[in-house]
Amino acid sequence: MKYKVNLLTLICCCSVFATSGQHKTMPLPKSKNDFIVIAHRGSHLVKPENSIAAIQEAIELGVDYVEMDLRTTRDGHLVLIHNETVDRTTSGKGRIQDLNLDEVKRLTLIANDGHIHKLPLFEDALRICKNRVNVYLDFKDADAVQAYREIRAAGMEAQVLVYINTAEQYKSWRRAAPKMPLMSGLPKYIRTEGELASYLAEMPLAATDNLPYQSLLFAMRDNGLSVFLDVQASEEDLVSWNTAINKGVQGVQTDHPEALIKYLKQNNLRRRVKVPIH
Repeated sequence: MKYKVNLLTLICCCSVFATSGQHKTMPLPKSKNDFIVIAHRGSHLVKPENSIAAIQEAIELGVDYVEMDLRTTRDGHLVLIHNETVDRTTSGKGRIQDLNLDEVKRLTLIANDGHIHKLPLFEDALRICKNRVNVYLDFKDADAVQAYREIRAAGMEAQVLVYINTAEQYKSWRRAAPKMPLMSGLPKYIRTEGELASYLAEMPLAATDNLPYQSLLFAMRDNGLSVFLDVQASEEDLVSWNTAINKGVQGVQTDHPEALIKYLKQNNLRRRVKVPIH
């Protein structure tokens, strides 16, 4: 599971963007399915995570979003990799921010499928995804202006949801692309509809990955906030899926997209979500 920073404390500390509630953001990327399936780092049970092959397989499985992690090389190129270092997922060692692109290109991703895979550029991933699948962009360490420039160059403005990890990232994205839909976690101490509305007025979000209290679900919907819960794990099962589904959320992020989609289709949950009456 990826480590995520709650933004409310950060924003309160630095009093960031007090007037951001005036901004109208774009809606979430469109999907043909009612219950959203997000492939965590692509379909990576066999293919390497954050690889073009994992993205391609996720697309073929019919997911709604592919989650990918964005970082920057020493010479300023945007690449897909989760960890700060390349040690866990590639043939090399060291921090990605200390490697130039030509060094990164010499690396191979650790794989179990018998094929050679390279660490992909962001622009190459966008090219694969265009008009085929939406992107859930976990913004690890990059420049928002540069990232948005590449998103625009790919014609993907309406297909990307950006996950924000720090207050500075939030400010950067609001400056670079005021209408880009952003996502982050909500603080657990938001207990009332009024507290939720006040929070979102100061920091508009399109989606979140947590539900602090079940009683807030309808208020979150009324405020235009979608909930995509994290269920990703090496061993997911019907219990974890149903726990999320029964909360009435709009979707989940999974490490097992093929099995989850099969289950949703078998139970008529992919296109018609069973939600409690308001």
